[in-house]
Amino acid sequence: MLYIHIHNLRKRKLRISQIARQLKISRNTVYKYLKMTFDEAVEEFGPIERKKKLDPYRDWIVTWLQEHPSISGAQILDWLQEKFPEIEVGESTVRRYVNEMREIYHIEKTDEPRDYEAVDEQPPGKQMQVDWGQTIQKSTQKKEVKLYFIAFVLAHSRQKYMEWQDRPFTTRDTIRCHENAFRYFEGMPEEIVYDQDNLIAVNENAGDVILTKEFQQYINERKFKMYLCRKADPESKGKIENVVKYVKKNFAVHRVFSTIDDWNERAWKWLERTGNYKVHQTIKKRPVEVFLLEKQHLRKISSPLSYSESNPTEIITRNVNKDNTIRFKSNRYSVPLGTYTKCPQVNLQIDDQQLILVDPSTGEILAKHTISLEKGKLIKNPNHARDRSRTIDRLKQHVLTLFPSEEAARQYIEEICRTYGRYRRDQLLILQKVAEENSEWIPTALEKCIREKLYSANAFRDVVDYLKRQQSTPVLDIPVETTTTVSIPVGTRDLRTYVQRMGGKVNE
Repeated sequence: MLYIHIHNLRKRKLRISQIARQLKISRNTVYKYLKMTFDEAVEEFGPIERKKKLDPYRDWIVTWLQEHPSISGAQILDWLQEKFPEIEVGESTVRRYVNEMREIYHIEKTDEPRDYEAVDEQPPGKQMQVDWGQTIQKSTQKKEVKLYFIAFVLAHSRQKYMEWQDRPFTTRDTIRCHENAFRYFEGMPEEIVYDQDNLIAVNENAGDVILTKEFQQYINERKFKMYLCRKADPESKGKIENVVKYVKKNFAVHRVFSTIDDWNERAWKWLERTGNYKVHQTIKKRPVEVFLLEKQHLRKISSPLSYSESNPTEIITRNVNKDNTIRFKSNRYSVPLGTYTKCPQVNLQIDDQQLILVDPSTGEILAKHTISLEKGKLIKNPNHARDRSRTIDRLKQHVLTLFPSEEAARQYIEEICRTYGRYRRDQLLILQKVAEENSEWIPTALEKCIREKLYSANAFRDVVDYLKRQQSTPVLDIPVETTTTVSIPVGTRDLRTYVQRMGGKVNE
């Protein structure tokens, strides 16, 4: 390309210096290319075939690709490491080399097809499907807010219900929303289909389901059948999957969040206006109209749920920060010192206007705080702070032992601690160092500091240094001799002499 550019510019009658300046090359390079023919340039500067690290294994890789077109680069790397243990190559290198071999040998990557079949329509009142979702919305404060929702859909009529929160769902939240959905549908179905979510199920093995304690208690009381989908099998609950996408893309997208109550109100109005009113593309009917027939087949629930009434307090889980605080509604609340290392998560119970922090493993109440209505505040219990007074007292007692007169020293040190409240430790450490290194000067220095009201460790140190300098300076003994008084007459000068010197006029 450089050869072509140089010759094209030369044909446009540009000088050698102009070509070199435009292409940012030396004039010698321009002369060199102008003397060459095109074939000579290709021969000298043509592409050089570089050897690749995987070329010795090329035949193996191509064979595997031809036999298994759907094989991935990661699997080929594993096979190479299995067959050639000494090989050292990165996964990205193998992936690029495999893609290059596919292009050279025209081996397209094919996916093994999966057969699908239509699912029979459920009879009225038979099944309900449940799933969770989350979105990120712009708020009225121009910030991003993460919202969580749970969605319900009746399999026969496609009648939908949803509920939103501004925090992650707990098992108790899930139970509460189930009750609200049953009231919305005016009944409950025979079975409910779930994904394998940790809010309701601990484990599942070949149909043996271990539920969380709270949700198992809920099922025992409501007596409905539950069905957990297999892993990686979303087709078995495709109806609710579509509802979750519908809620995100039709209701939530581009909406501005203000408060969670307002958001839920708008969501329920959207269900009436759009979600349950528009004609469903599969059943070709309005869900709200089909629901009028289906709700007659739902099992009525007249009795209130005793389980939910037994413990109406709302429980939320929060992580404990390194500074031994938790965050709740834009504020920080303290927990006892050391909670972060012993209990990384705590349960929050909201009882009226009080926030109760509980250890989830033992049930021990760690802290209680009154919920603040402000934002950005640190609500701290003084008992949760480090007790620094104990170490200060121990240091103070140690310093007192270094002074001979304990009572005078106590008054002096107490006054220093009162004057320098925030720097008590620093002041005591200075006194400790001075007293340990200059024990012989301590009584005199203490007496002088108290007499002159020098209540400072630095002043005490300076007094000690002064006393040491005074001691180290030798005093010269000058003998006093007997002196005799000599009478020496002192002459006086006439005043007129001074007047003349100053330029004045002397009166005769």
